[in-house]
Amino acid sequence: MKYNQMSRLNCGANIPIMGFGTYSCENVREETKQAVKIALKMGYKHFDTARIYGSEASVGEALTEAIFVDQSVERQDIFVTSKLWGSDHHDPVSALNQTLLNMGLEYVDMYLVHWPVQLKPWATYPVPNEQDFERVLDLETTWAGMEKCLDMGLCRAIGVSNFSTIKIQRLLSFASVPPALNQVEMHPMWRQSKLREFCRDHNIHVSAYSPLGGPGNAWGSTAVVDDPIIQSIALKHKATPAQVALSWGLSKGGSVIVKSFNKYRMKENMRALDLRLDDRDLLDIERMEEKKIMRGEFLVNETTSPYKTIQDLWDDEI
Repeated sequence: MKYNQMSRLNCGANIPIMGFGTYSCENVREETKQAVKIALKMGYKHFDTARIYGSEASVGEALTEAIFVDQSVERQDIFVTSKLWGSDHHDPVSALNQTLLNMGLEYVDMYLVHWPVQLKPWATYPVPNEQDFERVLDLETTWAGMEKCLDMGLCRAIGVSNFSTIKIQRLLSFASVPPALNQVEMHPMWRQSKLREFCRDHNIHVSAYSPLGGPGNAWGSTAVVDDPIIQSIALKHKATPAQVALSWGLSKGGSVIVKSFNKYRMKENMRALDLRLDDRDLLDIERMEEKKIMRGEFLVNETTSPYKTIQDLWDDEI
């Protein structure tokens, strides 16, 4: 099994293409910590968290124990991603310092703007209320703060999450440092063809969250792994539907962030690195009906949000 497959980012850093997600609707600290420790033993090197997930401390405890107590891994061999929540857009440096304190780390490898939405400083919860929105997204100030995080050595790379092609274009128009990565929903039922092409042309790595469609999450769906095309391809290769979906994502040249705390599924997901889909498989997947699962309705309203409709949020890429 090819555990250590990497992709080169535009900043020179290498990112492991199989990431371990730690989002949980009802995060259980000890369960998350144990899952990360198991993942490390299985060969996972890329760990994805966020301030809003509530899992930074658990991930950090597991990593620091492995690095400093067990000495089973070295820090430079681990890739850690965390994210700036909307309530911290006014001061990314302070936000990242708090993340590092939460995790017990000196730096993260990747720091992402979680959503292109700026919230009031008190809105430190996943679903903002109507009064929590800033009416205008001051992305220039936010990105200047992200670049300062990079200059201070608090992170090795900076990027974005849930950004449309148009929003990245705007960011590139003033950024001194271009984003190294855009983390977005991507799977066989939401293939992101336009965005992938744009990011490829601008040397921006695309990282797929919910590469299986987010089953197990309150907003997720089993539609991807239940689809007859995915099931048929799995049967053909003597693989699982999850492995087929992950292999498809990896075939597009990016990375995938897959979340399961089930030991069997964690190992099963890692085996997707060994599966190679053929041209017929890829053509069949292109026939699948597209449907975005994480639509972001919680960031849309007609009064205070800068996005009055879902189309505004995604710039009609939905």
